Amino acid sequence: MREEGVPETVGPWRVNAARTVYDNPWIRVIDHAVTHPDGTPGQYGVVRFKNRAIGILPIDEEGFVYLVGQHRFPSDAYSWELPEGGGPAGEAPLDTAKRELAEETGLSAKVWAPLIELDLSNSITDEVAICYLACELEGGTAHPEASEALQTRRIPFKMLVNDVLAGRIRDSLTIVMALSAQARALRGELPEVISNLILKGGS
Repeated sequence: MREEGVPETVGPWRVNAARTVYDNPWIRVIDHAVTHPDGTPGQYGVVRFKNRAIGILPIDEEGFVYLVGQHRFPSDAYSWELPEGGGPAGEAPLDTAKRELAEETGLSAKVWAPLIELDLSNSITDEVAICYLACELEGGTAHPEASEALQTRRIPFKMLVNDVLAGRIRDSLTIVMALSAQARALRGELPEVISNLILKGGS
């Protein structure tokens, strides 16, 4: 049996049957009975996300960025990350970004710029992420969710990149945002004021 909305084919795969094996407010896991591209039978499990991942790289007038620290349940490890969260598909991504930045750090930003979009784990999930740069920051009071016990750190952008390259920061969105911002600044693809903060600030 193939559930409603599941296509008969996905690229070179034929979908013979599909059923939901788990569902909660954030994800749905679907088990597919498929015919592989080479004609052999197989199984493909896919995690469908109900929210879109959003990441923010907030950088202040001195070239410092703000990290959020929390213990991550799946990995049972403490993680320092740039602010990030999720928003429903019907919500404008920038609105989600503004809300997540304020909730996690108390910060607001006058200037926002798109940074990068990416697929986070496209072998087994359909999760996508949209990331932004945030500048001209103003402080405020954080209001994290009840499930979040957060700390914040303010460090130079150069230290963020060093921590990424040294493996001290392992969060995928943080790694992509840090290296993308640096690369785009070097290529002259960002507003000059933002590039200067990234390349020369935080000394």
